[in-house]
Order: sequence, then C-alpha cells, then structure tokens
Amino acid sequence: MKQKIQSVKGMNDLLPDQTSAWHYVENAMRNVAWSYGYQEIRTPMLERTALFQQSIGDQTDIVEKEMYTFVDSGEEMLSLRPEATASTVRACNQHGLLHNTHQRLWYMGPMFRRERPQRGRYRQFHQFGIEAFGWLGPDIDAEVIRIGARIWKEMNIEGMTLLVNTLGNQSSRDAYRNALHQYLDHYRGDLDDDSLRRLDKNPLRILDSKVESTQLLLKEAPSLHDHLDADAKAHFERLCSLLDDAGITPVISQKLVRGLDYYTSTVFEWVTDQLGSQSAVCAGGRYDGLVELRGGKPTPAIGFALGMERMVELIAMQNEHTPKNEIDVYVIQLSDAAISEATRLSEKLRDSGLRVVSHCGGGKMKNQMKKADQSGARIAAIFGDDEQVRGVAQIKLLRDSGIQREVPLNTLVDWCKDYLG
Repeated sequence: MKQKIQSVKGMNDLLPDQTSAWHYVENAMRNVAWSYGYQEIRTPMLERTALFQQSIGDQTDIVEKEMYTFVDSGEEMLSLRPEATASTVRACNQHGLLHNTHQRLWYMGPMFRRERPQRGRYRQFHQFGIEAFGWLGPDIDAEVIRIGARIWKEMNIEGMTLLVNTLGNQSSRDAYRNALHQYLDHYRGDLDDDSLRRLDKNPLRILDSKVESTQLLLKEAPSLHDHLDADAKAHFERLCSLLDDAGITPVISQKLVRGLDYYTSTVFEWVTDQLGSQSAVCAGGRYDGLVELRGGKPTPAIGFALGMERMVELIAMQNEHTPKNEIDVYVIQLSDAAISEATRLSEKLRDSGLRVVSHCGGGKMKNQMKKADQSGARIAAIFGDDEQVRGVAQIKLLRDSGIQREVPLNTLVDWCKDYLG
C-alpha cells in the first residue's frame, strides 16, 4: 500500500468551508485600497536571493534563518519571497514606474518563511500590503495608517491599538547609533549571541531582540527620541497631530524599530491582545532609502503589510455570523424529461445574479431534497413531468419552516429575487 503524502509542515490547505471567510477579507481589503486610489501590483513569488539580502538586511532573522533559498539549474541563488516590499521596489525600478511620478500601490498574496509554525504564523502565509512612493511629508504617513483603520472599520474588527515611533532621519539615527553602541559596548559579555553579532554593524537591530536578558539591559539604554533633530521631531509631531484629526489615538512606543533594516523615520504596528503572543496584525513604516539602494533615483516611500491569516482568525472570533459561500436556489429535477427545462431555468436564474446549484445524478425526491438542505440554499425549485406540462415549478422555502408553493415559470426569476431581497 502506497504511503499518503501529507502537506509540507507549516503550509496549509484552505478547505471549502474556510475560503468564504478569505473571500470576505480579500474583497474588503481590495475595496478599501481602491477607495484611496491605490492600484494593484503583482510580483513573482521567486526572486534572486541578493534582492532580499541587500534590501531586508543580511543580519535580520529573515535572511539569516528563515528564507527558502536554493541554487537553480543555472547555478543562480533564488529565494521564495519572504515579504513583498523589496519585490515591489524592484518591479518599480525595473519598469520605470517611479520616473517623475508618484505611485500608490497595493498587493496581496503568499509569502514564505521557514520559522516555527504556531498560531497565526505559518511557513506559507499571506499578506495584503500598501506601498506609496514619492511623498516626503507626514500626510502620506497618516494616510497609510488610516487605511489600516479603515480596514478594521470595514470588517467590524474591534480592539485594535496603534503603536507608532520614529527612527528619525539619517543624522538622528547616526547620533543615536553611536550612543547606543557606546552604552551596549559595556555589556558585551551579557549580550545574547545574535545581539553581539549586530552590535558593531547595526546596534539598532538589538532593540528588536526577543531575548529577555537583553531587553532588561535596554531599559537603561539611551532614548532615540533624545537624539532627534528639529526636522525629525517636526515630522513626527505633525504625524501625531494628523492622526488625532482623524480620530486615531496612537501609543508612542520608543522601542518599536521593526525587524527589517530598510525602515527609516515613521514606523508603526496595529496590535491586538486577542491573538496570544502574535499580537501584531499589521506593521510598516517609511523606507526612504530603499529605492535608491536598489538602483533607482532617491524616492521617499512608506507602506505596510497585513497578516491575512490573523485577519481571518479575528473575523471568526468577533463576528457571530462567519461569512459563507451561500447558495440561493437548489434546482431539483425529478425526471429525465424535466432536465432540459430545469437547465434553462437555472441559467436564467444565474443571469439575474443568483447563485444556483443544479442537482446532478438523478435520484429520489427525498435524497435530492436532502442535498438541497445540505447545500445551504434558501430555495428549492422542483421540476417534474407534471410541472413541465403545466409550466410551473414547486418552490420550497428551506429556511422558512419548509413552506411550499407553486410559481409559474415565466415569473419564477422575479419571484425568487423578490423573496431573497
């Protein structure tokens, strides 16, 4: 007997009873993005490894430990994308999308990281993201953050908290990096291995450490906000004011630095206490140097990525009625002679915008009615020889105490639409 092959660890099937919630989430995100004038971009799932090494940072956990990387037959290093911002920037540079223009873009699709699977965190996961190119001021920062708030509103998600911080401009970061390095250099013997490796190259990455002993050392570390210059302070203060104007009250979190090296200035996370340790649902910030780093002209940019698995879980937790792929009408055929008329009517119902299942395979009335009930349809339309001769259909209202009535075929479409509202 052959062994059954299972799915790869951390890469999950989405079964039919799950996909309706995904459609709901996907459609809501598309609608919000379109309502702000953002256009969709789709990039390949497979990219050259160097793109992520040089964009995300070669000392990040993603590049060091989590990417799915291999050598193809042409002896070129390739990787499945662990995130989509680097790919979006590559595509914009490659196709000239940023020449003397601004761009508002969104994407949606699977990403891949080889990390330990846990609740809301898988090796193949899905992200929705926003990327805005060409604006320097805090007004675009506020807009990108408002898009997140609009998504929660669109899907009736409650209990989201916005964390914001600023990493300052280049001069601010340089000053802070020196102060932080000087402070941590006294504790080299107490740092965890990853933090010790990052100390001389990028000490700001240590702020993102998950090691408790390292976080204890950081409690007395210099504050980044004490090293902000006037321009960086003005940008951040104006952002907070714009968010307040929009009715959004952020929590300022000075240890929030995000896990990728390309972030500059504004960084933020939308978090919840409803998903256990995986509290971050949406996160992003500015990456003003990344377009130039990848060979383009200097271009300010900001964006975010949102974990779709976590959104689907929140929908299931907070909404009493989880979205389903509902069927409107189930068409029952009681004889071979009635199949042609039933088929024609099924297509007319679909032409009117209704969702219709036509029974296949024959069978007794009782068994067909059982299938109709299991489908979740609200109406069963029954055709037999007698109904065909008289030009009528027997209608049974499956979710309304099983009420049954006879409806002429020439008015059936309008009758069904009126009943279904």
